[in-house]
Amino acid sequence: MIYKGSCHCGKVAFEVEGELTSLVDCNCSICQRKGALLWFVPRSSLHLLTPDENLKTYTFGKGRIKHRFCPECGIHPLGEGAMPDGTAMAAINVRCLEDIDFSVLPVHHYDGRSL
Repeated sequence: MIYKGSCHCGKVAFEVEGELTSLVDCNCSICQRKGALLWFVPRSSLHLLTPDENLKTYTFGKGRIKHRFCPECGIHPLGEGAMPDGTAMAAINVRCLEDIDFSVLPVHHYDGRSL
């Protein structure tokens, strides 16, 4: 299935393809503050509909994850990184997807704080 998403102001828009069956709630210092609920997909499943230049990037710690956000409205719709095997992945903030009732999906709690 293809889902559409965006930041609040629409300067960042994207489509993501895949089966949305569960979410991840990470308690690391940035995810907890953002309140993001994440869906991890291969990076190839994410297609930006607006220029990549419309996104800014924030990294911290070991810099493994690029936390991508809109500099206009401040919303963090996605992150980019790599799986343990090196495969490029995207972490989609499902709160930025259109027409999703994420309250019916199981949430797995991830202890990112301990990394």
